[in-house]
Amino acid sequence: MSHAVVFEGVRKAYGETVVIEDLNLNIPEGNIVVFVGPSGCGKTTTMKMINRLIEPTKGRVLVNGKDITKMNPVDLRRGIGYVIQQVGLFPHMTIAENVSLVPRLQGGKSAMDVNKVDLLLETVGLDPNLYRDRYPGELSGGQQQRVGVARALMSDPPIILMDEPFSALDPITREGLQDELIRLNQELHKTIIFVTHDMDEALKIADQIIVMQGGQVIQQATPDQILRRPANEFVRDFIGEKRLSSHQSWVVEDVMLRSPVKMSPKKGLAEAVETMHRKRVTGVVVTDPSGKYLGIANTADIYDRYQEESLSLGEVMRTDAVTVRAGTPLTEAISLVQEAPYGYVPVVDSQGKLAGLLTRASLVDVLAKPYLEEVSAGA
Repeated sequence: MSHAVVFEGVRKAYGETVVIEDLNLNIPEGNIVVFVGPSGCGKTTTMKMINRLIEPTKGRVLVNGKDITKMNPVDLRRGIGYVIQQVGLFPHMTIAENVSLVPRLQGGKSAMDVNKVDLLLETVGLDPNLYRDRYPGELSGGQQQRVGVARALMSDPPIILMDEPFSALDPITREGLQDELIRLNQELHKTIIFVTHDMDEALKIADQIIVMQGGQVIQQATPDQILRRPANEFVRDFIGEKRLSSHQSWVVEDVMLRSPVKMSPKKGLAEAVETMHRKRVTGVVVTDPSGKYLGIANTADIYDRYQEESLSLGEVMRTDAVTVRAGTPLTEAISLVQEAPYGYVPVVDSQGKLAGLLTRASLVDVLAKPYLEEVSAGA
């Protein structure tokens, strides 16, 4: 994996006050990498050293393999997009003028590429015909942030720095912009370095999270790795106990539905449809009179041959569906549920009898339980 940004033994001090101490860090190319930590931990200072808004006291910062101290700061910054919380749009300029600011500074008014401006506005979810000629004061906070992202993308930089860009927005707008950022980077494959103090935001958008404390990196890992194996008590406390409810020792019986809708293989297809409608399910599990699992039948399986009145459920059911044995650790079964075409997996005991059904919905209900209990307690 190539690295877009590398810190080598970086230190930053203001007189006797050390903000960053011996920072060694590799930021992979094409990822959303989120710096997270409490106020004063050094995350914003670290990010600002990438585009030389802050100069390191000691050590080297490499951007795309080049020592940034050997680069012209203006040239460096033109190759790095920058989005901040306050957006920084110029109120007397139109949205098109704001988006095209950098090329116009370089080449004058003639450097405005209206087609590219329109494309970028569409990319960030703004209709150019509606917004191109408006002024920032006519836009909501969320719309202004979208313009800020479009401006950062204008020069097609490989790296974009984002310093708490969504923190001043209301929760619904913020969530929408987080979704937009994830979608954008799936299309554009930029290296996005994002600073936040909000662990929920970091877990949602990051490919990698860098947890900082006291000017040092405490842990760098994927969101899943951090949730499963926090490096120390600081990380554990910062993540919060509600996210660390351990399911590592659980087995499928702790989660499965114990009374799934089941039917005899002798039942007709019209009976199966009526049962699914009444029970509000999209499929049934087929068992023999002793409860032995035989197969599953989904609405698609039934409707494909519904006109053949002589057919029974046993003749259209699928016998090749994946099953899981009772006692299987939940961690091993989750991927089976995720990959199951119908969204559920039958659980069978050692005698082959149906014990229950593992569904995506049942997994969500259990994993969300700590959050629901917290909300209930605070109500």
